[in-house]
Amino acid sequence: MRLVIILGACFFVIGLLILYFKKSDVSREGLHYFDLWMLFFGIAFGVVIYNSPLIHYDNYSHWAIIVKYLFTQGHLPVASDPIISFTSYPPAMALFITQFVTWLGFSEGGMLLGQFIVIWAGLYSVFAVVRDRTRATFTYVICLILALLNVFNISIRMDNLLVDFVMPVIAAVGFAAVYTYREKRGLQLLLTFLFSGELLLIKNSGAMYVVMLGAYLIYSIAHDVQGNWFKRWALGLGEAFVPLGLGYLLFFWWSQHVHTTFKAVSKHEISAQAYQHQLSSESTVTISKIGHKFLEQIFSFNSLSTKGVILINVVLIMAWIIIRLFLKKKNHLASSLVAIDISFIIYYISVFGMYIVSMPYAEAINLDGSERYLSSMVMLNMLLAGMVIVNTMDKSMFEIDIHKRGIRSYRSISTKKLYQNSGIVLTTFATILMFSEINGLKFNQALNENALPIQLAKMMPQNMHYNDNKILLVDIHPNDVQTMYAGYVGKYYFYSDNVSARENFMLSNADFKRVLNNYQYVIIPEEYATFTTMMKHAYHQTITKGIFKVTNGGLVPVTNIPE
Repeated sequence: MRLVIILGACFFVIGLLILYFKKSDVSREGLHYFDLWMLFFGIAFGVVIYNSPLIHYDNYSHWAIIVKYLFTQGHLPVASDPIISFTSYPPAMALFITQFVTWLGFSEGGMLLGQFIVIWAGLYSVFAVVRDRTRATFTYVICLILALLNVFNISIRMDNLLVDFVMPVIAAVGFAAVYTYREKRGLQLLLTFLFSGELLLIKNSGAMYVVMLGAYLIYSIAHDVQGNWFKRWALGLGEAFVPLGLGYLLFFWWSQHVHTTFKAVSKHEISAQAYQHQLSSESTVTISKIGHKFLEQIFSFNSLSTKGVILINVVLIMAWIIIRLFLKKKNHLASSLVAIDISFIIYYISVFGMYIVSMPYAEAINLDGSERYLSSMVMLNMLLAGMVIVNTMDKSMFEIDIHKRGIRSYRSISTKKLYQNSGIVLTTFATILMFSEINGLKFNQALNENALPIQLAKMMPQNMHYNDNKILLVDIHPNDVQTMYAGYVGKYYFYSDNVSARENFMLSNADFKRVLNNYQYVIIPEEYATFTTMMKHAYHQTITKGIFKVTNGGLVPVTNIPE
């Protein structure tokens, strides 16, 4: 991990030095408005995110616990580590975050900041597709799109370790790399290999993004070479096969590790055997019910992801009408829209398939996490649509040659004023939306002051030594126990697989004692009248909240749990 990150930092510095000494157009450009805008909001978001707590369920079911495991144990999980539930999940993001918190210091905020750096670097890379970065309006179209992503990212947000936002950003950078280096085939193929490998090693569902990236690479190669259509597309397929194949080999290597290390099929593992078993246990009626509910959601105007699909279509159609019919400029907006809509259809089918073959019926019928999954594709296609629109706008300008452009490179004074006013409007809206998201993150922090992870943090420092302490977490909220949220939070915080959360204590005195005697420690984050009453009846003790050691005579208050 250290070698990869240090090499990356070295290549970055070398790249900057080469740009500086070559005195290329890029080095002479200097800083632009969007550079300062990204720097300002990068720092502003970074500060807020670093001070954010982890609240979401999936932070504790996998993403935070795997980082904590890698940080403390120094190796990938093995079969004897039941604390890791999602053993098939590739570890790319977890490995980077682990190295980041190793240098910065372990904390929830440190983990979030490490992931945010990857996200923000990816979003910044999208500007590479802009041919003329001296035109502020072009770059502020991208800024506005980055700000709009936060609207459609509401079910994920940047204060979570979930990778559903990371993947579309990384995929968008892959598209930007293929486009930017279309005249440098070797670098184009190398970057495709790196980004396809990374996507597959972030999460299994990254395969869809890799397919899209591969299709665009094939199109790019076929479009740039000479010859008949068969020769061009055959060459595209042949050359694209190498980086995509190598990227898949990395994922195959990981899959083999999972199969040899964990004999049982893991949760969400790509397994034909597991899919066959689940399909055989589900009736046509069950699949029909899930399908009906899925169709209801994607065709509902109340669905945020559906609004995103509509927005992308409307904007691209309007842009095509203005540029093709009014400016009389040919463009690829219509074909880009067709490709984007095809990707939506295929992705929606794949998500439905995931609910059918990978999820238990109780989760599938409620479409758990569906808005999160669908929003990922909306965000990717929003970025791709933005890239296409910006380049089409650039090629539709009065002066095509960027080297000849200046303050007089406009058709008329009125078009110049329209261009300048558009830049001001875009800047204003993008900035307002960014501040709105920052305030939203701060509001979430205030709203979650009484959340279970915050309550535990107030009681004691989290355990950083992997142990087998038997701990009972008393939770007053039935839903937290039923959904296993409290259990996952407890396992992460106390770093033991023997943590159980319980809400129901309507028991006889003998059964109540029997339950307590199964544990070494009892944690009560907030006063629970039922538990307090049972303690009075069974042990004649008045217990409200705190940390307790279980003894034959009852509960003994302690300030911490020994590691």
